[in-house]
Amino acid sequence: MSNQTGSLIYAILLLVLVASSLFAHRLPLGQTLRMALTWVLIFASAFVLFAFRNELQAVWSRVKGEVSPGGSVAPDGTLRVGKAPDGHFWVDARVNGKALRFMIDSGATTTSLSQADATSANVDVEMSGFPVIVETANGTASMKRGRIQALRIGSIARNDFPVLVSDTLGDTNLLGMNFLSSLKGWRIEGETLVLNP
Repeated sequence: MSNQTGSLIYAILLLVLVASSLFAHRLPLGQTLRMALTWVLIFASAFVLFAFRNELQAVWSRVKGEVSPGGSVAPDGTLRVGKAPDGHFWVDARVNGKALRFMIDSGATTTSLSQADATSANVDVEMSGFPVIVETANGTASMKRGRIQALRIGSIARNDFPVLVSDTLGDTNLLGMNFLSSLKGWRIEGETLVLNP
């Protein structure tokens, strides 16, 4: 017997049980029909919710992403980040204890901070030595090497984390591939970015 046949038999038995309960009380026909219709609607609603459970889970993830834009953390430490209206994924992070916002950029090799945010978060920046020349979407940029002593995003923590610092980034910080590749895994599920610590 297939699962569908078993489910159908189970649903019919439940309906028979409800119907026999209604008729056993010897209620007036109009009231019995109203109660029967109510039970049919309850079963139909439960069936629709079960049938669309995956879609509803995606909607719920999107709603949680809108309410908590920095992402939501699952019990196993997995961070789920909803896509922002601008089409990017943004996370709230703690850099040496200071709250900063990052755009996740898989096209950036190294995580990058604006000079202002690096200064406000007390990031160790190499002032001497040769600058790092990188290709960005806006052309070539000169950046300095730096290290974040403590980086935390949701349940994901990294210490002595290498970054690049530049005043050409404006107020946008980028979470690059050196962070993403340090994870157990990451993927995009529809409108949600999933980060596995």
